[in-house]
Amino acid sequence: MADAKVIPFDDDRSRARRRPGRADGEAAAVRALPGPQGPEEPEGGREALPGAQGGPEAGAEAAAAAGADAGAENGAGAGSTDGAGTGGWERRLAGGLAFLRRRVTGDYEVDEFGYDEELTDQVLMSLIRPLYEKYFRVEVKGVENIPAEGGALIVANHSGTLPLDGLMMQVAVHDHHPAGRHLRLLAADLVFVLPIVNELARKAGHTLACAEDAERLLRAGEIVGVMPEGFKGIGKPFGERYKLQRFGRGGFVSTALRAGVPIVPCSIVGAEEIYPMIGNAKTLARVLGFPYFPLTPTFPWLGPLGALPLPTKWTIQFGEPIPTDSYAPEAAEDPMLMFNLTDQVREQIQHTLYKLLVQRRSVFF
Repeated sequence: MADAKVIPFDDDRSRARRRPGRADGEAAAVRALPGPQGPEEPEGGREALPGAQGGPEAGAEAAAAAGADAGAENGAGAGSTDGAGTGGWERRLAGGLAFLRRRVTGDYEVDEFGYDEELTDQVLMSLIRPLYEKYFRVEVKGVENIPAEGGALIVANHSGTLPLDGLMMQVAVHDHHPAGRHLRLLAADLVFVLPIVNELARKAGHTLACAEDAERLLRAGEIVGVMPEGFKGIGKPFGERYKLQRFGRGGFVSTALRAGVPIVPCSIVGAEEIYPMIGNAKTLARVLGFPYFPLTPTFPWLGPLGALPLPTKWTIQFGEPIPTDSYAPEAAEDPMLMFNLTDQVREQIQHTLYKLLVQRRSVFF
């Protein structure tokens, strides 16, 4: 099966939806990856992240995409959603078949981190969107605070036992930003060692949470999302809900300063209650290699049914951006400045969380 075409960040086609003409069955060309943008990487470099390839999962992707609103290759745009009229179903069918053909022949594009924009837009977002719109009924505020162009670092609180908050934030940016921007999330290394999850995360645009990868994405003009609380936030007990944990040593501030991009604080309310964590089976967690093993009122007592999240009502608010482009390049090495900016971001997120909690009528409505 043919390989997907790898598009480097400095190629404008990395954002294009057009697919280059290629004879049926012809192998897709793979372009050599460029060197890192911006400052030279330290010796040892970042972890190499392979590009995605057309693999055995193509059939499952095509089945999910058969109903996607994609235009046919003979003139309709890839994002066409016109289903009206007698020819609506023919266009959807043609779009689905065209999508299947591109997956089988490798006639699609991924960037050097493995991000597959077409698959994300037409399949992965379509699978997550019902959870976002119907189950959690997410309300989005302040999305206009995310820049319409250029890089920006979104910093959010982290909670919920499972990292559903990151996925909901990704849909919020994708569906509500006026410029139709995409959020590239930084994920813990655990994500990239789990089978299936690893491949899906890369295709959805997630990358390893390291400074080199984050800076390269930001310099390429991407919107990058980070949750500095990490496992301390997502695995905290229910009694400490909405109390922010430590934000580490301010590494995200240093990255934003070096890239010269604004920091956008983001506060998420509703995720804390989806899996109320009342206990932690630490011994079992060590055996399985997990940072924690949650015990909730329903899990593991109800088996698979206990893994169903509670249908809480969510609010995601993006705050006023904090600019960093006025600082000198050496500011990224100033520990006092990083401490102050980290504390400013943390306090803004915490204050907004309290405000949203006061405003909400109920956990579920």
